[in-house]
Amino acid sequence: MLKDITIGQYFPGDTIVHRLDPRIKILVIMMFIISLFFVDSFFPYIFVVGFILLTIYLSKIPIKVIIKGLKPLMFIILITFFINMFMTKGEVLWEIGPLVITNEGLTRASFMALRLIFLVTGTSLLTLTTSPISLTDGIEELLTPFTKIGLPSHELAMMMTIALRFIPTLLEETDKIMKAQMARGADFESGNILRRAKNLVPLLVPLFVNAFRRADELAIAMEARCYRGGDGRTRLNVLRFDKKDIGIFIIMILFFIFIASTRFI
Repeated sequence: MLKDITIGQYFPGDTIVHRLDPRIKILVIMMFIISLFFVDSFFPYIFVVGFILLTIYLSKIPIKVIIKGLKPLMFIILITFFINMFMTKGEVLWEIGPLVITNEGLTRASFMALRLIFLVTGTSLLTLTTSPISLTDGIEELLTPFTKIGLPSHELAMMMTIALRFIPTLLEETDKIMKAQMARGADFESGNILRRAKNLVPLLVPLFVNAFRRADELAIAMEARCYRGGDGRTRLNVLRFDKKDIGIFIIMILFFIFIASTRFI
């Protein structure tokens, strides 16, 4: 299940979504995330689902890849759903012993679950259609104006991208360690939630050791290639906006303004 997480993975392709300027894609995802918090009815979610399905279709990413990325988070989504459903006061629909389900609680729980699903899906689409190098360049370009106040844009962009890139690597390492310990008799599946969480503690030491080892190897590799940060660094492919990027960005701005405005209608 750990291998199913798609955030940080890249799905190679030559589609219109893959060819978009990474700065545009980052800004669109940021607007997408912000607009989700303005939604307070089910009607705008129709357009949000349409946007996601259209993006998946244009990027030619198999729908099963997106669904597979949601599977590891289903536990968190369900916990969030039930907490909001039982903890929100309002008009009582059902009462099961000490548990009370209200109309407001059911609505709020549905909103929170859908919001989490769309947040994960949108973020996954960004990393699935943008290579790590392009993502680094895009983040660095967007942070460049803040260098005037002393923000190290290149280093910050590099750290964010490396962290994102290493998510699937660390998950793969965790899966290997779990299988190795299960072969030696470890049990990670039986017992209640607290017992299973306690059984995961022995994974932390080898996982941290492997993480530090990989970090050390990465640092040595960057040193061997004479990496000295962003000062004086040039690029083989310089990012440039074209008419397609600008046109899609304008359409996306109008779309997300419409989504946000539904809150006040």
